[in-house]
Amino acid sequence: MQTFGRDLLDKIRNAKLEGENAHALYSPPYRAVLTEEEILKNKPKLAAVNILLYLKNNRWYFPLIIRSKNERDKHSGQISFPGGKKEDSDHNFAHTAKRETSEEVGIDAHYIRIIREISPIYIPPSNFYVHAFVTYTKKNPVFQLQESEAVDLIEFPVESLLNLTMKPETKILNSSRGVEVPVINFNGYEIWGATSMILSEFSLVLKNM
Repeated sequence: MQTFGRDLLDKIRNAKLEGENAHALYSPPYRAVLTEEEILKNKPKLAAVNILLYLKNNRWYFPLIIRSKNERDKHSGQISFPGGKKEDSDHNFAHTAKRETSEEVGIDAHYIRIIREISPIYIPPSNFYVHAFVTYTKKNPVFQLQESEAVDLIEFPVESLLNLTMKPETKILNSSRGVEVPVINFNGYEIWGATSMILSEFSLVLKNM
C-alpha cells in the first residue's frame, strides 16, 4: 500500500476534482442530481464539513465521528465528518468548517490550516447544501468529543482510501429507508450517504495526484 509523505498537502492542492462523477459512485439510488440553480431554489440550509488531516506515527489520518442519537436529526447515529450549519457570525464556509471541528472534536481552530475546498454536495432529505474542505493540523491532536453531537470517533487512515472501489457493495441499513445503498466498510463501520460520497471524491483526488 502507498504511504504518503509530507508532500501530500501540496499534491492535494493541485489534484483534479471529479465532483458529481465521484459523488455518483456512492450515491443512494433515490438521490436526484440537481444543478446549483435548482439546489438554490430549494433555499437549502448551508453547512460545511472538514476532512482534517494529521500525522500519527508517520501516517496520515483524519477523524470521522459517530453522531449522537437525536430524533430531530435526519442523520442521527450516522458516521460523518466534523461539521455543521453555517452561522451568521462565520466569515465564510472555511470558518464554519474550522469552528465546527473545534466544537465537535476539540481541536483549536487556530491550529487548523485550510488546504483546499473540494466539491460541494446537496443532501435532499435534510435540504443541506454542504461545502467540503480538506485541512490539516501540525499539532498532535487530542480529541475531546462534544457529547451532544458525537458519541465516538474513528481515526481513518488516508492510505485506506486508495482501496475504494468504483463498484461499491450495497446494503440495506437501518438508517437508509429500507433501500439498498452503497457503503464503505471500515473496521466494522458502515459509512454511507454524503460522507461516503465526499470520501469517494477525496479518494479520486489522492489517485489523481
